[in-house]
Amino acid sequence: MNSSLRIGHMLGVPLHVHWTVPLLVFLFGYSLASGTLPAWIPGQSATAYAVAGLIGALLLLLSLLAHESAHAVTARHKGIPVRNVTLWALGGMTEMDKPPAPGAAFLVALSGPLTSLVVGGAALGAGAGLDAGLEWKLPAAVLVWLGWANLLVGVFNLLPAAPLDGGRVVQAVMWWRTGDRERADQAAGRSGQVLGVLLIVLGWILFLRGAFGGLWLALIGFFIMVVAKAERQQASLAATLGGLRAADVMSSPVETARDWITVQRFIDGPATEARHSALPLLDFDGRPSGLLRLPQLSHIPMPQRETSRLRDVATPLPRCTTCAPDEFLEEVLRKLHPRSGMPILVLDGQRLTGIITAHDIIRLAQRRQLHRDGAG
Repeated sequence: MNSSLRIGHMLGVPLHVHWTVPLLVFLFGYSLASGTLPAWIPGQSATAYAVAGLIGALLLLLSLLAHESAHAVTARHKGIPVRNVTLWALGGMTEMDKPPAPGAAFLVALSGPLTSLVVGGAALGAGAGLDAGLEWKLPAAVLVWLGWANLLVGVFNLLPAAPLDGGRVVQAVMWWRTGDRERADQAAGRSGQVLGVLLIVLGWILFLRGAFGGLWLALIGFFIMVVAKAERQQASLAATLGGLRAADVMSSPVETARDWITVQRFIDGPATEARHSALPLLDFDGRPSGLLRLPQLSHIPMPQRETSRLRDVATPLPRCTTCAPDEFLEEVLRKLHPRSGMPILVLDGQRLTGIITAHDIIRLAQRRQLHRDGAG
């Protein structure tokens, strides 16, 4: 996810925190300290409410992390590579490869909500015990709030609509019953779009009636709708491109540039003949060293163009998206990162053999879809 900061590892998986997480802590902490706790336990000091609100918000954040950890642990137990876990304002996301079988998909999806339900029940029990046994009213109230919040997270995530965990459960069951993964993905995506629209409408109605929380609900609905639509498109694209390898779609031979020439020399010569807006760079030995995006050259000040070489202003090869010629195209597209994106450099060892652009993929997908429609 963009705008997230890597803060370490959790059970061997990179852990990222989005910039919206402090906003999440502030909103829930403020809501607890200014509204919920004074209403439940009146007569405490403002400082006590503030501290209790902050602790409650941080505990909620940890419980969301436990939810995502359950997904990650279950996935790794089933042999599914997990790339990272990201916490953000609407909860968390666990980025992983697609499960190889419906049984694994079912267990991975169900593990998160079950963890939230268990944490919620434990927090409610602990809160009741503190209140009855020690009469610690304020800590007990925080735990009770945390318990209900986790129960809500667990139940909400079980709604049968992607990208919620309940949608993943429906996907797994349909995949198991029909044997058609694309059909299951499409059905879960459609249900997610419908749920997203319903949440947006409900959120606006609540907001217009004076409930500020309606905006939060509408935001969640918008996120669900957008992600569900993207997943439907991805499922359709994966089915269309299924079985293809990078070599089947790459453009070759590749138009390249030498990384040691200066920016000004390139602008005066090769740039005028370039047919593409992004060119792979080759070093003295003919090995790929990076990717030059021509629009970026206009941002280089004139005095620096005479001394800067193309490799100084290009995207280094380690930050480019690369693949081998025999890699499946679906796996290659799954590796795409927003910061690198397209095009994809196809490397056979240290030799550049081709390049894959968005235009190449769209053109091939359209052609194969026509054949599928004709066969249908």
